[in-house]
Amino acid sequence: MTSIAQTPEPPYYAVIFSSLRTEDDNGYATMATKMLELAAQQPGFLGVESARDGLGITVSYWADLESIRQWKHHPEHQEAQKLGLEQWYADCKTRISKVERDYGKF
Repeated sequence: MTSIAQTPEPPYYAVIFSSLRTEDDNGYATMATKMLELAAQQPGFLGVESARDGLGITVSYWADLESIRQWKHHPEHQEAQKLGLEQWYADCKTRISKVERDYGKF
């Protein structure tokens, strides 16, 4: 990901996923690409930003909490979550926040 997500005027929600990876890929890169493509097709998806340098942080933006809930329970996403916990992440944490203000370069 090499761009900043173009989000609407707040309020909206951010799902912040922080992770420490295991050593082996074991299909991680392919699944990560697939999940980004699938998330972008979900109702309420607004954008995503991601960075990894040891610690990985992915922030996805959503219109509302119901959209986040539906994405969390999407069958393909659930499979990716399961594989992540079993194979890809040494540690991880998800946080959900309401964005009330945003601003950028003027």
